[in-house]
Amino acid sequence: MTGTENRLRVVAAVPLAEEFCRLIEELEPRVEVVRDHSLVRPMRGPADWSGDPDHVRTPDQQAAFDAMVDSADALFGIPDVEPAALARTVAANPRLRWVMTTAAGGGSQVKAAGLSRADLDRIVFTTSAGVHGGPLAEFAVFGVLAGAKNLPRLQTDQSTRTWPDRWEMRQVDEMTVLVVGLGGIGAECARRFHALGARVWGTTRSGRPVDGVDRLVPLDQLVDAVGQADAVVVTLPGTEQTRHLVGADVLAAVKPGVILASVGRGTVIDESALLAALDDGRIAFAALDVFENEPLDSASPLWSHPAVLVSPHTAALSSKEEERIARRFAENAARLLDGEPLRAVVDTVEFY
Repeated sequence: MTGTENRLRVVAAVPLAEEFCRLIEELEPRVEVVRDHSLVRPMRGPADWSGDPDHVRTPDQQAAFDAMVDSADALFGIPDVEPAALARTVAANPRLRWVMTTAAGGGSQVKAAGLSRADLDRIVFTTSAGVHGGPLAEFAVFGVLAGAKNLPRLQTDQSTRTWPDRWEMRQVDEMTVLVVGLGGIGAECARRFHALGARVWGTTRSGRPVDGVDRLVPLDQLVDAVGQADAVVVTLPGTEQTRHLVGADVLAAVKPGVILASVGRGTVIDESALLAALDDGRIAFAALDVFENEPLDSASPLWSHPAVLVSPHTAALSSKEEERIARRFAENAARLLDGEPLRAVVDTVEFY
């Protein structure tokens, strides 16, 4: 393409700071980022892409916002992070070529929009998958270490000012850590556990080698593999195919005393089966950043279980997230304009 055809009109459909709008344009000069900060919901904190729900547009502002969004060749974010708004603009704008979701698991948002197969084939959807890999891998390491060092016991003894007889802690460099899902997050987990000296196994569908992984485990051998692992880290996205993949059969097969960390999507783990495994000691400790239903119901036994650490889906949050996603967007924009494959493309059959 040449001339004006080799340019991309991008609309910031979610709150994106002016410095990052400019960063995208500097990194890829063929991109024009159209933005009107007065029309998007203001962020309440870092990477609050959906913005303040109490911020309501006037009818004129909503019309202006819709017109701006509908003028795009590409969208930075799903408008207001609302699937219905995505469906509306897809129907209104036949020139739309690409949408990048700000969520790593944005495939579920695309699915919720209920788009036709023709629209799913016409538009490329990508996510921010991989951008959050480092922070989530750190939480996974923290969770496994918390279990290995028996953080609940330490906290209980400290709160009661108890100085017990010395007791042996577990060592990560003596463990086999099974990473369930070797995508962007899983690969970062593998790298960190390998650096700590653990033997790292990872489930795979492709069979492609991953740095730091000592053994690739076909996903259909998960039940056998968990019986040999000292810690299991779940990083898989939430799809119909992964729902309750870690269920009663897998949890019945774990090595007694295994440590579990969950940083993918909460629907991958059957929480009823997890609670049973926690209660009978098959799982010695679980560090959970994601849950089947969020926010976690105040009546959930997970809140008060002595062997559970609850993190309110916040492990990935970083003040650097907005810049990382802006840089990813600029990189993918260049790929789109140069006719190269984009990174983190949504599978519009399984929506991950």
